[in-house]
Amino acid sequence: MIKKGIFGTIADKDVDFFILKNKSAIEAKVISYGAALVGLEVPDKNGSFADIILGYDDLNSYINDTCYHGSTVGRVANRIANAKFTLDGIEYKLAANNGPNHLHGGKTGFNKVIWNAQPFEEKECCGVVFKYRSPDGEQGYPGNLDVTVTYTLTDDNEIKIDYNAVTDKKTVVNLTNHSYFNLAGHNSGDIYSHKIQINSESITESDAFLIPTGKIIPVKDTPYDFTELKPMGRDIDKLDMGYDINYILNKALPMELSFAAKVYDPQSGRVMEILTSEPAIQFYTGNFLNGSTGKDDASYKKHNAFCLETQHYPDSPNHPEFPSVVLIPGEVYRHLTVHKFSVL
Repeated sequence: MIKKGIFGTIADKDVDFFILKNKSAIEAKVISYGAALVGLEVPDKNGSFADIILGYDDLNSYINDTCYHGSTVGRVANRIANAKFTLDGIEYKLAANNGPNHLHGGKTGFNKVIWNAQPFEEKECCGVVFKYRSPDGEQGYPGNLDVTVTYTLTDDNEIKIDYNAVTDKKTVVNLTNHSYFNLAGHNSGDIYSHKIQINSESITESDAFLIPTGKIIPVKDTPYDFTELKPMGRDIDKLDMGYDINYILNKALPMELSFAAKVYDPQSGRVMEILTSEPAIQFYTGNFLNGSTGKDDASYKKHNAFCLETQHYPDSPNHPEFPSVVLIPGEVYRHLTVHKFSVL
C-alpha cells in the first residue's frame, strides 16, 4: 500500500512524500528531495512500533541539513582527496566541501536535488522509482549521468535499494544511502549497547582527514574487530571520535549479493541485517551529530545513531589498486543493498 502527499515546496516545485506499508504494517517514508529515506516504522519484540531512522519533520530542515540524513549521496560517496582525480590523462577538479577534500558528491550533491518519482505496487511489494539526470560538469564530474534509485518494501520485511546509472562520457560513480539508524527508536539516546557484526576482516587505513592511505589493515586484535557480534560501545573510547571507517567485505564473487552486517538492539529485540552487492561498507557512529533538533523535537547528539553505507572504497578514483568506480558509455552501474528486519 502506498500513500502519497506533498512534503513541501522549493521555488514553487513540489517535493513529494510516499509512505510504503507492507502486510506486517511496517512503514517506510521516502521523499523526492535527495531521494531520501526519512522514516521507518518497525515493530519490537513486543509488537510495538517505533521510527528507527533519524531525520526531520519538515522540508526546510532537510534543505539546511549538513549530515546527509537518509539521503542518496553521489556521484561519488565518501571522500575524494584534494577534490580532484585524473581519468585518461585529464584532471577533473571537483567541489571541495570537506576541508580540501570532496565529500558525498560536493556542495550540491544528489542529496540536495529534487528527483522525479514514480510509485509502484505489486503483489508482494511496493515502492518508488526515483530518477535524476546529473548534467555534464555538475560539481566537476564529466558526462551526463542518468541515475535511477528504486526503494522497494517487501512483505518479507525487507527494504531493497536498487541503484542504476548510465553515462554518455567516461566518468566515476559510487552511490550509497546515508540513513542514520537507532534500532531502539530515533530519539532513544546512544547506540553503545547495540551489537554489531560486520563480515569483514580488514579495513582501509585512513589519515587524519579520513582519506585512505592505500594500506589495508587486518581488524584482528584491534577495536575495529566486529567479526563476531560485539557492542558498538565496547571499544569506542579507544578511538578519537568513534567509528568512521571503510570495511572491506568478504566476497566469494565480485558483485554478488551477500551478507555485509548485522545489528541487534537487546533493548527492543530489533534486528537489522544488510546484504549488498558492493565490495565495502562504511561504519559510522554519528560522531559529528551536534544536538540538532530532529523529528518530534528530538535532540540528535554524538553517538545517538549509526550509519552503514554500502559502497566502493573511499577515494577510489585516486587509487587504481582499489576496485574501480569508473563507468564508461554503454555500461550500466548497478548496486543493490537489502535491509532485512526481524526480532529476537
